[in-house]
Amino acid sequence: MNSNYLITIIGPTAIGKTALSIKLAQHFGCDIISCDSRQFFKEMRIGTAVPNTEELAAAQHHFIQHISIFNSYSVGDFETDTIAKLEELFKENKVQIMVGGSGLYVDAVLKGFDDFPNIDATVREKINAKYDELGIEYLQNKLKELDSEYYNKISSENPQTLQNPQRMKRFVEVCLGTGKPYSSFIGKRKNQRNFTPIIIGLEADREKMYERINLRVDLMMQEGLLEEAKSVYPNKHLNALQTVGYRELFDYFDGKATLDFAVEEIKKNTRRFAKRQITWFKRTEEAKWFDYQTDISEIVNFIEEKRIRNKG
Repeated sequence: MNSNYLITIIGPTAIGKTALSIKLAQHFGCDIISCDSRQFFKEMRIGTAVPNTEELAAAQHHFIQHISIFNSYSVGDFETDTIAKLEELFKENKVQIMVGGSGLYVDAVLKGFDDFPNIDATVREKINAKYDELGIEYLQNKLKELDSEYYNKISSENPQTLQNPQRMKRFVEVCLGTGKPYSSFIGKRKNQRNFTPIIIGLEADREKMYERINLRVDLMMQEGLLEEAKSVYPNKHLNALQTVGYRELFDYFDGKATLDFAVEEIKKNTRRFAKRQITWFKRTEEAKWFDYQTDISEIVNFIEEKRIRNKG
């Protein structure tokens, strides 16, 4: 087994992942890899709950606000950049930390991506033309027709993906270009990693989790989320801004909702998002789950025991 360890903290939004990651980083004297696909963007600080100035100063963070909403940055880009950064960090410290609620991005770093065949460019052109003519419904219906298994999986575990044209085009492209379901290519490749993951999950009962989410949204509004959303509103069509906390306020700016209603919608949609995160992360068999109030010493002891057993 590898002597490098990537302590990975997962769980729903507002559960306390950032606070735990900083405590562990201070204990092990290591850095933190942020794995939140919306905290990457410079223009989206308040609405994505970017760690505050004190938290950022308490430990060295990577991949926070390092790109603009105008840049294209895929999960594949993140995987490549993170693996390269970890290679560098492990030379200084055999323990590093990754934290975040973006399940697909966590999986990309821990497991890597599957190999997909190259698709003829004409297939992509035809799909783009159909999308321009018929919209996202064409892609949704086509994936449902060509790979109902994968369509149903997305619908139940990550439904916002069904609204992502880039992702949906890729799924349909693979199906049409190969004549096989997209899902048939998943899990065929085993990626080699130069670390052993130790996965820590944080959880709370549903009532407490919802209470924390509602409080966080109220705090975001107090900190200036309305003004932040207004500053990016002219670019509301960008994929990065198809995000809970911004979409609802855009409706307010468009005159489709009152401000009070928009804030309640942010809370409701964040709660739904948290439920989807839990569904995704609970599939992680190797994760050890702790109550969000668990003392740091208990979690450190678990990590040290895992390292000892691994060496043995």
